Amino acid sequence: MKLYDENAQGHIHSIYTGGMVDGPGIRTVVFFAGCSLRCLYCHNPDTWSRKHGHKKNVAQVIDDVMKYRSYYKFSGGGITVSGGEPADQPRFLKEVLIACRENGVHTVLDTSGFATDEAAEEILPYVDLLILDFKAYDPRLYFRLTGQRQERPLLTLREAQSIKTPTWARFVLVPGLTDDFDDLAKMSTFLKQHDTIEKIEVLPFHKHGEHKWPKEKYTLHNTEPPSPELLAEVRKIFA
Repeated sequence: MKLYDENAQGHIHSIYTGGMVDGPGIRTVVFFAGCSLRCLYCHNPDTWSRKHGHKKNVAQVIDDVMKYRSYYKFSGGGITVSGGEPADQPRFLKEVLIACRENGVHTVLDTSGFATDEAAEEILPYVDLLILDFKAYDPRLYFRLTGQRQERPLLTLREAQSIKTPTWARFVLVPGLTDDFDDLAKMSTFLKQHDTIEKIEVLPFHKHGEHKWPKEKYTLHNTEPPSPELLAEVRKIFA
């Protein structure tokens, strides 16, 4: 008897095979369509709307994932659910994760956080590794970056800590925007209080997704990636 609803449907933007940077080993990355955040530096704005995705049920997703089971086995990989924001489709996300667990596939959830405590409590038990995008420590800066309040990552991190879900924290360094050293020092201190966080990754801002934006809405045309020196200094803070 299956413990998941294989007919549950959700909106999928795309599925990428052979991922090597979204968790351990070789991974199939499933990009959910739809996101309530509007991050200024987002490189996947094409995933914001569910209209840009297509409907799939859990059985179809698992069929795609299981084609590469042998690669997961020898590399220690599995599935990474990303987006968009997968937590914006909580029921579908939960069924996909349970299906992967039932089929012996390692699960990674790459998220900016859940909208409710209830969703986090229901879904995180089926996550083998949480990758949490922690965008800023200052709540005002977080709102400026995303258009949303900061509660999402905080409640997700709190729930992950309570059930001891292994976590990687990720932060995007944007010169002139997220490079305030006082805020970074506070963020580092806060994150290091959580013993479930195995590592903190500082990712340099890039413009690979700029062409996906309407020109009049992209505000970082004149922002360059961080220099190697700045990147090294910030990584020292989180070391």
